[in-house]
Amino acid sequence: MRIGEVAKRAGVSVRALRYYEEQGLLTSERSHSGQRQYPDSAVDRVRFIQNLYAAGLGSKAVLRILPCMEHGVLTDEMHARLLAERERVQAQLEELTATRDKLDAVIRHGETYRADPASCARAS
Repeated sequence: MRIGEVAKRAGVSVRALRYYEEQGLLTSERSHSGQRQYPDSAVDRVRFIQNLYAAGLGSKAVLRILPCMEHGVLTDEMHARLLAERERVQAQLEELTATRDKLDAVIRHGETYRADPASCARAS
């Protein structure tokens, strides 16, 4: 699969894929004309990399995690790191859930005023 197709399927830019290669997170073969060729599995790998980035991990941490995901090799150090990262992500999820719940409450409260705009002016 060519770089543009991987980018499109994974929802990232071609530039991001090149960066992932520079960081050692993704590999490709080169065609006779020099074009990058990726296996079908590259799309899932890129999505996973994106998820790890979104969770706040840097490229060096992602690079250390990927072999565990691919080969099931897990050192004691990596196990501890993964557990720590999981705890950090869980804390983010809890914070985001609390924020969502507060927004839901504001929306519910605001919907009362949508039904009667005059009551909003009285509440101010």
